[in-house]
Amino acid sequence: MRIIIEKGRLLDPANKLDGKQDLFIADGKIVGINKRPDGFESDLQIDAQDKVVLPGLVDLCARLREPGYAYKGTFQSECQAANSSGITSICCPPDTKPVIDTTAVVDLIHQRTRDAKRSNVYPLAALTLGLKGEHLAEMDTLRRAGCIGVSNGLAPIESTEVLRRAFEYAHSCGLTVFFFAEDYSLKNNGVVHEGPVSTRLGLPGIPETAETVALSRALLLVEQTQVKAHFCRLSSARSVSMIAAAQELGLPVTADVAICNLHLTEMDIADYNSDCHLIPPLRNERDRKGLIEGINKGIIAAVCSDHQPHDADAKATPFSQTEAGASTIEHLLPLMLHLVNRNEIKLEQAIAVLSSQPANILGVDKGTLAIGSDADICILDLETSNSVDKELLLSAGKNTPFKGWELPGQVTHTLYNGNVVFNKN
Repeated sequence: MRIIIEKGRLLDPANKLDGKQDLFIADGKIVGINKRPDGFESDLQIDAQDKVVLPGLVDLCARLREPGYAYKGTFQSECQAANSSGITSICCPPDTKPVIDTTAVVDLIHQRTRDAKRSNVYPLAALTLGLKGEHLAEMDTLRRAGCIGVSNGLAPIESTEVLRRAFEYAHSCGLTVFFFAEDYSLKNNGVVHEGPVSTRLGLPGIPETAETVALSRALLLVEQTQVKAHFCRLSSARSVSMIAAAQELGLPVTADVAICNLHLTEMDIADYNSDCHLIPPLRNERDRKGLIEGINKGIIAAVCSDHQPHDADAKATPFSQTEAGASTIEHLLPLMLHLVNRNEIKLEQAIAVLSSQPANILGVDKGTLAIGSDADICILDLETSNSVDKELLLSAGKNTPFKGWELPGQVTHTLYNGNVVFNKN
């Protein structure tokens, strides 16, 4: 299939590309920019006049719910939802059922990816067997099977000795540790940020120190072991300053934030809205602004959807008993554009934290429009806006906290390996 994307504004932060040019695609690769390759005859022309042509977006954390939770979502449904937001590469945590601690589960994920034919899916291997925090998983074997990093998901590793040995093993395998910082004892069954709102609502709180204490322990072990570490889904301004200090010391650390924590605060749960029951919790406005500042200063390198589709029953019980998480993957890009329109983030930076920068963290050659790269492409109409209707979500999970929000931008086309996998027309 040979495709021309004509008259679009190409925006590729990785290559400092921003201008109106044609893009030429052949055999799943980008083969030309602006200048037509010799003998190129197209099978398909896509008119991108007045639209922006972006690299396919890279989501550092999304749960596709297979294997084990197909009643909440499938590879097909969730990758289709991702494509509607221009996402063509997804990193999935190891907390599937069964856990990604054997090569058989890795092979199953790769097979589901090939069957769906919609997105690149990069699995993270378990850091410990069964995510129980006791015995180390066979990280090198899982790396050779195709895992691009290791993580213990949301499960705690309470033993500092086990965590140290896990970091040492990962370092010896050349693997990045994707670490969610949360002190299990300080969390103490909390469900929302500890503060005036949690007190008023009578909900058990999670103090900021549940994150910062765990983060400080991990950073000291990173300094000792020199493992490459990526800290997932920061929620507090204090954590951002701690990551900044570690980076200034030259430690090999990066960080991301979930899209909900850039828009919502503890005030959004004031009516016990269970769609705002998230882990990490929504904190206060000072923290939200601190996370935005972290992006603008380059301390936080990526924004992820932290997509967690749930069935209706999971959110239908009293707040403390509901399952944490939100269905966010198909609004990741519009929500970033919303921040751009509010002058909180510049457009180029917003695209960088969704494309080349998360790709660099994963160590994959994605998130770019460079000649020779895979033709994973998003075409965006900035002049259109849409209202979020949870009943029209493509994801199997309808648990969005953004119901009724008017969001800017509309993805008109998404290409994966040179094939059109989403077409709004």
